[in-house]
Amino acid sequence: MATRYDVVALGNAIMDVIAEVDDDFLVRHDIAKARMNLIDEARCELLYNALPATRIETSGGSAGNTMAGLKSLGGRAAFLGKVADDAIGAAYVADMKNVGADFFGTPLKGGPATARSMIAVTPDGERSMNTFLGASTEFAASDVDAGAIAAAEWLYLEGYLFDKPAAKTAFVHASEVAQSHGRKVAITLSDVFCVDRHRDSFHQLVRTHCDLVFANESELLALYETDDFDKAVTAIRADSQIAAITRSEKGSVIVSGSDTWTAPVTPARVTDATGAGDQYAAGVLYGVTHGLELIEAAKLGNLAASEVIAHVGPRPAVNLRELAMAAGFKV
Repeated sequence: MATRYDVVALGNAIMDVIAEVDDDFLVRHDIAKARMNLIDEARCELLYNALPATRIETSGGSAGNTMAGLKSLGGRAAFLGKVADDAIGAAYVADMKNVGADFFGTPLKGGPATARSMIAVTPDGERSMNTFLGASTEFAASDVDAGAIAAAEWLYLEGYLFDKPAAKTAFVHASEVAQSHGRKVAITLSDVFCVDRHRDSFHQLVRTHCDLVFANESELLALYETDDFDKAVTAIRADSQIAAITRSEKGSVIVSGSDTWTAPVTPARVTDATGAGDQYAAGVLYGVTHGLELIEAAKLGNLAASEVIAHVGPRPAVNLRELAMAAGFKV
């Protein structure tokens, strides 16, 4: 059956608020460097007002940024998420549509505000994230738009959303909807702390509902509770049809069946690491939905990640399709 979207993503609808600051700013505002810090609504407002006026605001969250990257490559994208019935929620939906990704989700009334993540980027390129999850975590099975999932070739699940029981139920329900329509399911493990909190649930989801798993090396090792990368690769090989594993300067590894490929990266100056994994996923997802060999999809992911770390912000600063074509990709 023909599809309207290449990928529909299910994730945290978070307005990213990104600003370049010095290390003294972190000290003055008691921000743990290079960490993702969960904050409440009051601290969210405090930090939001403290960031410099040169900040960048985009309809982010990990999966949202991946969909923006997919669109930049020329793909067809949609997003399932939960915002509040407030000004920031309306701005989030408008910005998502502005990048060309359809948004599906009924705004939350009478609950927490729309989620925001204050991302402080220091001169060394490190990102210190201060995230108020707000309405985004209220996503439930009743918010799953079966029509949108049926209209997409792939469903992409963001591990960051996996914290609440209702969200876990929504992930399983969305995956089952996708499978019932002959669609494929991808998941990103998102963060070591997510894996540590939900290891058994992630295992179950990966084994029974996922065709493609995205992880960085640390997340993969945490999933299988080992320090041996080769052992972790052997384990994921048995659990998922495809795994795409990033290893920083070592490049990325694609595992499929008995095959393993390594896609090298070109060394690049890191200005802001925000969004590297998100854009890598965008490149791979574009590749697998447009007939590229898996190794070429991984190389495209590496290219997208290299572009985004060279500037401030989690989304491409140039047209990724044009960049890929100039680099010799057949996109």
